Amino acid sequence: MLPIVAIVGRPNVGKSTLFNVLTRTRDAIIADVAGVTRDRQYGYARVGAVPCVLIDTGGLIEKPSSLEALMRVQTEKAVDEADRIIFLADARAGLTAQDRNIAAELRRCGKPVTLAVNKAEGLDADIVAADFQQLGIGMPHAIASGHGQGCRELIDIVLEGLAPGGSPADDSGAIRVAIIGRPNVGKSTLVNRMLGEERVIASDEPGTTRDSILVPFKREGRDFLLVDTAGVRRKSKVDDPLERASVAKTLQAIAEAHAVVMVLDAHDSIGEQDASVLGQALERGRVLLIAINKWDGIPGEQREDIRRLLSLKLDFVPFAPLHFISARHGTGVGELARDLVRGYDSAMRAMPTPALTKVLEKAIEQHQPPLVRGRRIKLRYAHQGGRNPPRIIIHGGQTDAVPESYRRYLANVYREAFDLYATPVAVEFRTDKNPYDRLRAGKRKPRAAGTMPGRRTRG
Repeated sequence: MLPIVAIVGRPNVGKSTLFNVLTRTRDAIIADVAGVTRDRQYGYARVGAVPCVLIDTGGLIEKPSSLEALMRVQTEKAVDEADRIIFLADARAGLTAQDRNIAAELRRCGKPVTLAVNKAEGLDADIVAADFQQLGIGMPHAIASGHGQGCRELIDIVLEGLAPGGSPADDSGAIRVAIIGRPNVGKSTLVNRMLGEERVIASDEPGTTRDSILVPFKREGRDFLLVDTAGVRRKSKVDDPLERASVAKTLQAIAEAHAVVMVLDAHDSIGEQDASVLGQALERGRVLLIAINKWDGIPGEQREDIRRLLSLKLDFVPFAPLHFISARHGTGVGELARDLVRGYDSAMRAMPTPALTKVLEKAIEQHQPPLVRGRRIKLRYAHQGGRNPPRIIIHGGQTDAVPESYRRYLANVYREAFDLYATPVAVEFRTDKNPYDRLRAGKRKPRAAGTMPGRRTRG
């Protein structure tokens, strides 16, 4: 599965900046004030040869206050979760006693640690490295995360020796399903309901945190693989191990899966972490179903209010169907499994170019693209560019000016036209080269040396 990399160091050395550079997001808050990052921040790296899950952490402080102590606990948990660690220091501040203490702690954790020295722009890299070599944790790597310098090389060094992974295999025909959600929402109960209570589905053999457990089972006449990093066993063996799965493990499971089932407790509201994890599943383009568990315990007069609240909170994933279930009693679980099959088949559907182009033409007739500098955006034809999620490539002129609202409009049109159930639809635009540009270039003749443009020379 995707390796997990934690970025640690003392406060205000640029950890969040490096996180944003590697994930190509602005998810981590950045300021010149120490201690801005208090909780762990998770994301997928979009830089480097090997995909990974990144964890941004608060600073490690030797004698923390009450709030700083909580930050330290979060950082220690990130180190426990991680496969590899980036220890970030500040080149301009130089080697500090706190850096020495952190290095000593990281040496005791027994995990591969790569030392990066940030804010090194304009400084002699050899001099910077010489100062920090005293820490005894390998060659320091000078970077400037604020400018993006050396960050790609750094993550490649950190993940050296690991093969690229994290994409589900499509050739087996089995549907890989990750069941995710907060603790105590009933994930383990749902897993056992889908698999059968008496079946032991994971061995007790230890493995690394990158080892995934792929549990095969059959339902609704189709082959499934449960993607599980924590290990699913009989409740008599382990007390709800799925409930203890971390966010990092959840992101690993999402990366391995074709389809994701987010389990929510009908009695609880949707939290920030729920929305964040759903956003990561959306980003990875996974089939997405949302199971509202313990629905049997909700009084009838409250159900409509809950439905309305869910539609408001989940408006950023409007394609994800809601399933109101009782994992304990099995209510709605059969329909959930059938819709997993339907969603997977939608994500893998082949769509012919003529049919895609015809749908595009009808969509333009109903709602034309906007004008750009007085000229209409021309969308000419469409073809399929990938599956899981369905990727539709649309060619035309001035496509770089297509607004996001029109992209969403076309995605919804294609979803309805091809019955693309429970799957995000990726619409990409390509601007075709103007054939007349080549003709014009060919007709231009080089003028003779010493002549002025637009004048004729005398013979």
